[in-house]
Amino acid sequence: MLNNEFALFMSIPSGLASWVLATRLHRRWQLSRGKHRSLAGHSRWAQRLARWVPYYDYGQTPVFDQDGAPPDIVAMRLLAFERLSQHLEKTCPQTLAATREIKPHVSDVQFTSRYRVPFQFSLWAQERLPMGYFWQASDGVWLTDLDKNRFIDVTGSYGVNLLGYDFYKETMAQGALSVAELGPVLGGYHPVVQYNVHRLCSISGQDEVSFHMSGTEAVMQAVRLARYHTGRTQLVRFSGAYHGWWEDVQPGPGNPLPAPRETFTLAEMSERSLRVLRNRTDIACVLINPLQALHPNQGAPTDSTLIEGRRNAHYDKAAYTQWLQQLRQVCTDKGIALIFDEVFLGFRLGVGGAQAYFGVHADMVTYGKTLGGGFPIGVLCGGHRWMKRYSEDKPGHICFSRGTFNAHPMIMGSMKAFLERLESPAVQSLMDGMEERWLQRLQNFNARLQEAGVPVRVEGMLTVWTILYTAPSRYHWMLQYYLRKHCVALSWVGTGRMIFSLNFTDADFEALINAFVAACREMQVDGWWWQAPTLTTKGIKRQVLQEMIRKALGTSI
Repeated sequence: MLNNEFALFMSIPSGLASWVLATRLHRRWQLSRGKHRSLAGHSRWAQRLARWVPYYDYGQTPVFDQDGAPPDIVAMRLLAFERLSQHLEKTCPQTLAATREIKPHVSDVQFTSRYRVPFQFSLWAQERLPMGYFWQASDGVWLTDLDKNRFIDVTGSYGVNLLGYDFYKETMAQGALSVAELGPVLGGYHPVVQYNVHRLCSISGQDEVSFHMSGTEAVMQAVRLARYHTGRTQLVRFSGAYHGWWEDVQPGPGNPLPAPRETFTLAEMSERSLRVLRNRTDIACVLINPLQALHPNQGAPTDSTLIEGRRNAHYDKAAYTQWLQQLRQVCTDKGIALIFDEVFLGFRLGVGGAQAYFGVHADMVTYGKTLGGGFPIGVLCGGHRWMKRYSEDKPGHICFSRGTFNAHPMIMGSMKAFLERLESPAVQSLMDGMEERWLQRLQNFNARLQEAGVPVRVEGMLTVWTILYTAPSRYHWMLQYYLRKHCVALSWVGTGRMIFSLNFTDADFEALINAFVAACREMQVDGWWWQAPTLTTKGIKRQVLQEMIRKALGTSI
């Protein structure tokens, strides 16, 4: 086969062959320039290098002097660490006992426990700073654990909890009751689906709907349909964006298979990326996660990567809108499917979602999370051109997709209850003016942090906030444990993100600010934010790199 291709190439006149070669090299050069410059944009290299990162930890001592702290500060930290450990153990015995019992049998708990902090500190954190994974009840903006402790919830249930847990308890119960007579009949549809389909088409501005069992499945189908209708293979995603856990959209570290050759990871808000789209003929679709407007070209903040504390986030709606409009035009000109992945962000930007918020119409849109009214769901909406799964004149040319639990009656009932309540005065009052309301809350939050004199600030996109640090440190990851002590519940990403529900009252928000500031002040008093005059972010990264090299060479850390 290769010999035939080589012979064909050699048969081309030399001038034409040179032109073909030059064209290919130029296109490849453009692609390289359009990719994000970090390893995130070069998934194959990222995957290779990830295999070479050696595991090591700091042992029992001296684990708390990695920033050059003097002996008195190290001693202060050790005492504080022990007090915090004892507090968590004492106040949550049943919750921690249940967590420890299931941990050997639940891989998710094992994974999140290990990667809650930078791996060098993971051994100590897992053994001495336990986190409970069980909740007994929810009400308002509060969660109650097995020991009757109440926590202010800013986990957002990974995006599901937009309107408050009480809201979803009601929609789940209402949905179950409305379809109880039919039960788990699969393959056909309960009549509530009629309402859901028409309402989703109206909300999305699209022609057709397909139901799936998860957001990941909905994205998978959108990509398959784009490839089916264009006859092209390449998928474009942007560095840092999350679109589910399957290989095509999560290349690089964490993917057990070789990085897919059909996926380009480009830089967001870049003219070079637009140039790649204009000059290639093999791109089927472009995926957009609107949440990236908060931190373009960067992944979700997690404590597992919180080595030195540097995180960047800045929300510029006007700039991101302009970028999306340019992207929309290029995709239109080149016949590329533009897919908005709103599985996570969903209705947090308003009922019309990112399309209405940014004023950009996508070819296909995926939804999930909150749309199920408390139950798991994935939905794909798109125009007739993109959603059709068969060819009129080629009966063997199909794009098959089916899931056993698609359009499960109970989920469809809960979805109908959710969609109906979106139009209610109560929900409208929460959504009206929410952008201004949450911006004011963010500003108040930052003012209180600045007043407290702690090296923390926040940046947000309406109800999704990223926690940032204003000084370098090896120990920012400790904040999640102080927040747990002060009864603030974060998701497993630790001190990286807060996701709010719209039912936060001013009193609830004041309670959160008080708890958050108290946690920061205690952490500061305990010496974790002590800083040597010479400590820099670059210095910390250099230190960790040197440790990795010494470990790989078998020398002492």
